[in-house]
Amino acid sequence: MKRFGRLYEKIGAFDNLLLAEKLARKGKRYHSDVAGFHLRLDENLLCLSEELSHKQYVPGAYRAFHIYDPKERLISAAPYRDRVVHHALCNVMVPLIEPTFIFDSYANRKGKGTHKAISRYQMYAKQFPYVLKCDICKFFPSIDHEILKREIRRKIKCEDTNWLIERIIDNSNEQEEHIAYFPGDDIFTPYTPQAPELPIRQPDQPVLGNVYLNRMDASSKKNCACL
Repeated sequence: MKRFGRLYEKIGAFDNLLLAEKLARKGKRYHSDVAGFHLRLDENLLCLSEELSHKQYVPGAYRAFHIYDPKERLISAAPYRDRVVHHALCNVMVPLIEPTFIFDSYANRKGKGTHKAISRYQMYAKQFPYVLKCDICKFFPSIDHEILKREIRRKIKCEDTNWLIERIIDNSNEQEEHIAYFPGDDIFTPYTPQAPELPIRQPDQPVLGNVYLNRMDASSKKNCACL
């Protein structure tokens, strides 16, 4: 398996942060925190670049609120400067790891999406008599941080980049309560202290979610092809 290195300098480069800020600002330019950051843009980006360069970057606290689309969800919004860092990370990381995902992975990927997934399903429905419809309950709240970090390290060998990703993961705030039992658990296992879950709707979280499930996707596709 190919692993990617020497990424960290690209992430913290001023030009990449400038592009990341433009992406983070899209559709939000009149928000007070965005306008405040943009008012002293060069100074703020240089500060971020220096913090990343010296590994002194510390994420801020999330702001949590609920939406209904159509069911209730807890959304966690990172401070704007952190969203810039999330986009800077994705700018460098996503083009490298995207080709490692299976073709039939459609969530949160450029050129994919719901309509393409439906079209692909309709093609398969003409070839096979059965379909398995399933869902992962509370996907982001149920992600195990240590497994996610391990899966990321299978793809990225740059230690500084892994430091940044793990710092972002470890700064996740508390999400909705999710109680689940797995083989080997006892009745008290779900109540033991655990790391906070991944927040929903941050720029980097869909990518991390795809990394988390990628090996299962690949294994499922391989096994189905053998049937």
